[in-house]
Amino acid sequence: MADLLENFKDVVDPGSREAEILDRLDAEKMPNHVAIIMDGNGRWAKQRGLRRVEGHKAGIDSVRVAVEYSARLQVSNLTLYAFSAENWKRPAEEVNTLWSLLRTYLRRELGTLQKHDICFRAIGRTQDLPDSVQEELAKAERETRNNTRMNLVIALNYSGRLELVDAVNSLLTEGIKAPVSESEISRHLYTAGLPDPDLLIRTSGEMRISNFLLWQIAYSEIFVSEVLWPDFRGQYFLEAILEFQRRERRYGGIKSPSYQNTQ
Repeated sequence: MADLLENFKDVVDPGSREAEILDRLDAEKMPNHVAIIMDGNGRWAKQRGLRRVEGHKAGIDSVRVAVEYSARLQVSNLTLYAFSAENWKRPAEEVNTLWSLLRTYLRRELGTLQKHDICFRAIGRTQDLPDSVQEELAKAERETRNNTRMNLVIALNYSGRLELVDAVNSLLTEGIKAPVSESEISRHLYTAGLPDPDLLIRTSGEMRISNFLLWQIAYSEIFVSEVLWPDFRGQYFLEAILEFQRRERRYGGIKSPSYQNTQ
């Protein structure tokens, strides 16, 4: 559509694959919340004879593209799976490099987040992260908390099962008695206040959800791309959105509800 093409006029060339997809997208049927499992950094590096950490460094550019394209498409919420609770098992050098990259990203991109009115939020057991990382996260959250255009959520030291454990323990601490409702559980999740993802994207072709947003993706559309995360740029992100718009969302029923009812 013309309005979408206008939003991308300074980053997408006319006649490109991106422009073709944008022309086919319906601006009124954008997902409200996109979640991404960013997978394939290690394989990308291995294919090139590089250390795994080089794949993580290359993946930063794909993060920038996902954030920028989401904002230009007016996707209200973007959640990125950056570090799972299981990732601590990786070599110390790799883990430390990830924290260094995260701190660098937050410092360099904070101005961009402010400029584009993006609110930053970290979810997971962030209290167990290195102090220097916690400080950068707290600063980014504090300085962007009043931004309203889009929520950028980064899952760090995250586990879907641990999230449910923490939610249950929080309910018990509050003294809530059985029976417990779905809304009460949702209110105690790390993602409290955010809508459930409409679309879950996984890169690198792996057909699993890797303990990510187990409660929240109950009715999410899932799109798996064979592309490794460092190569997952604008064209592939738009292709995922286009595929989402082609699907009929039934929510267990026969007919799909109106798009407005999914918000």
